[in-house]
Amino acid sequence: MELPQIQYDVLAKLAETAGSVAIPDLARALGLDQSPVTAACGDLRQAGRVLLEESTHPELRPGPEAGKPLPERVIIAVLRAEGGRCPFADLPRRCGLEPVQVTATKGWLERLGWARKEGNDLVLLPAAITEPPQQPYEKTLRRVAEGGLSARSKLDDLTPEEKEGFHAIKNRRGFLVVKERTVRKVAITDAGRKLLATGVKGRGKVTQLTPELLADGGWRNVDLQPYDVTLAAKKLYPGKEHPFQRTLDRVRRVFFEMGFEEIVSPWVESSFWDFDALFQPQDHPARDMQDTFYVARPNRCRLPDDALVERVRATHENGGDTGSIGWQYRWSRDLAQKPVLRTHTTATTMRALARHTQGKPGKYFVIGPVFRRETADFKHLPVFHQVDGIIVDPHASLATLIGTLSAFYAKMGFPKVKVNPSFFPYTEPSAEVLLYLESRQEWVEMGGSGVFRPEVTLPVGVTDRVLAWGLGLERLAMFVHNVESIGELFYATMPWLREEPLCRA
Repeated sequence: MELPQIQYDVLAKLAETAGSVAIPDLARALGLDQSPVTAACGDLRQAGRVLLEESTHPELRPGPEAGKPLPERVIIAVLRAEGGRCPFADLPRRCGLEPVQVTATKGWLERLGWARKEGNDLVLLPAAITEPPQQPYEKTLRRVAEGGLSARSKLDDLTPEEKEGFHAIKNRRGFLVVKERTVRKVAITDAGRKLLATGVKGRGKVTQLTPELLADGGWRNVDLQPYDVTLAAKKLYPGKEHPFQRTLDRVRRVFFEMGFEEIVSPWVESSFWDFDALFQPQDHPARDMQDTFYVARPNRCRLPDDALVERVRATHENGGDTGSIGWQYRWSRDLAQKPVLRTHTTATTMRALARHTQGKPGKYFVIGPVFRRETADFKHLPVFHQVDGIIVDPHASLATLIGTLSAFYAKMGFPKVKVNPSFFPYTEPSAEVLLYLESRQEWVEMGGSGVFRPEVTLPVGVTDRVLAWGLGLERLAMFVHNVESIGELFYATMPWLREEPLCRA
């Protein structure tokens, strides 16, 4: 007859020992972990080969406050330093304690005869003018912290002084913890001894077949450890990109799939490209200090070639060659040279439009941070990301724009898109883009779009029609990842970062 090797080892070790043995001691003697030894003892008990008995007793452990100075000692030290009297309301600040701790300790000090409250002050009593001797509960706490009492089988085994200290401190939150401790002891039975006397042997158990076991036939002499595939496994949390970064990368991939070219530009932009090239007047409220972050150093930016600057100036002052009457004011080159943290990525698309080869269709997009003096709330931040794009094509129309945006959002998982007529300073006609969210059963605005006005395209040398849009990326990421506020997206908790799936159906 053969037994699993660990059961044989347990029986053999118990046969050498008189009386019962605690399972932790047995595991140490065998050089094994406690859990497989416990399992083997359970199987042997079912077969009647060992006796397994359990007993419980309370165990004393130090609480989280046990290693800190006792509040009563801290307070009387402050009282001595203050000449024996201190306003009660000032004690939390002077002692470095929470007000609730000071209030709770006041009654304790009065019971000890160390201090009492007189009017608004706490007054030191004669018994605490010099450092009082150590109290029984302090000795109990010290012995528990040092492990001297943790192995007591019963609280009744405490000495009278230890009992006094225990009962004095047990109800003070955080100093002493009483937990039930379970001790399991095992002893061999007569049936177990008889089995060993028959010459039973141990049979090894392995968790996997190795080349060596297959080569020498050793697999015949071992048992394979069965696996329970229904048991819960430990969760693993591999490193992965932040959900917002994944959304940004997904947006980029979608535009690449749709045949767009990605463009970039500096975060610090000239007012010329951020405002003037978009036909925004220099006295527009959005250009005020309360709406825009201006940069002190450098204090001016280099403008493009003089011919382009002259066309933009003429467009602002009198319409130039655009057929418009312009804004009818004197345009300032100095204001156009002021550097700003870009307020939108449309400045990037304007740079691309100025480089575009006339007569050749083009599709461009940009994703990047923009900066505005916004008040931070559940859906606004002073730094956020925009997705801007343009399509340059003589045959483009508003229907092309709607179809492009519908295809983009469908690829992002939002098939229901509509546009409403709107107004934006540099597009005509203009349209507001809305998504239908099934989870909310409502339409939500996502950004603006339209056809660039001639005052925007003609000064940079483009006569073809230009479709343009600017969309918010944070809002899209919030909907993709089902979060209610922008704070949940950026100040994300570790559980959410771990559990958020890498992809959604």
